Amino acid sequence: MREYAAKRIALFFPTVLLITIIVFVVMRLVPGDPAIAFLEGDSGGEYTQADLENLRAQFGTDKNLFIQYFDWVGGLLKGDFGDSFWFKAPVMGELKERIPVTIELAVLSIIMAVVVAVPFGILSALKPDSWLDYAARIFTLVGIGIPNFMVAVLIILFLVRVGGLAPLGYEKPWDEPLTNLHQMIFPALALAFYEMAFIARVTRSAMMEILREDYMRTARSKGLAEQVVVFRHGLKNAVLPILTISGWQFGRLFGGTVVIETIFLIPGMGRILIEGVFHRDYPLIQAEIVIIGVVIVAVNLAVDLLYGLLDPRIRYA
Repeated sequence: MREYAAKRIALFFPTVLLITIIVFVVMRLVPGDPAIAFLEGDSGGEYTQADLENLRAQFGTDKNLFIQYFDWVGGLLKGDFGDSFWFKAPVMGELKERIPVTIELAVLSIIMAVVVAVPFGILSALKPDSWLDYAARIFTLVGIGIPNFMVAVLIILFLVRVGGLAPLGYEKPWDEPLTNLHQMIFPALALAFYEMAFIARVTRSAMMEILREDYMRTARSKGLAEQVVVFRHGLKNAVLPILTISGWQFGRLFGGTVVIETIFLIPGMGRILIEGVFHRDYPLIQAEIVIIGVVIVAVNLAVDLLYGLLDPRIRYA
């Protein structure tokens, strides 16, 4: 286990390096010049060639691509993501208050998804072809089929029509915890709706397969209570696919926050990423994608390491 953990942790660093290379190359392949985009937005399209060349020198985009990359990576190693082209300020200064907001939204969403979906999937597996099972199937099909932005719009319309309000804005949880929960619960629900459906479907499939195993019948023949059989013997062995999906879904949630934060006016990484893409703000976009990539790789590393702890049958050689 220790050797496997050391190898997986060692693989973490080249994976992050590959993410930086892909992000840098893709950003340079996208048509357009950030200096031109800035000048057109700042001066209304009236600028000279000298203005353009001076701004390119200021941004550093006039340098060789290899020099630009190594300068950027060198800054990353020192915790410096560079200065935003558009906001004219250090990137981390713009992101340091937004990163916790996005992480809060993603964590709240995955917690809601697991808490709702796992019991729903278990009940569906315990009562196949019942009305509860059919309801679970319909829920999973609807949840997988409806995009999260549509769920967000429907939630806002429902709140406005029924309650005459919408959970727009954001208050810090350490300042106004109840207000923060009121503002975040509905965006988190919109973001978690797909994950609920998917995790419920995976839980149902895993539990139905395990309920047919011989050791489950043996546990019942010993006189154990049904709850003990289901949760101690059944769910414990069905948790691996649930954990795998949850780890993957947590990474996927960061992509969904871009749309959800924009709809609910939440000041997270997603909203400022939209502005960065619109203004071709290379440092800002690169920083956000690298941060999200590192979080996703770290979560998947944690999931891989948890396998051996949750299931003793797994042995890493």
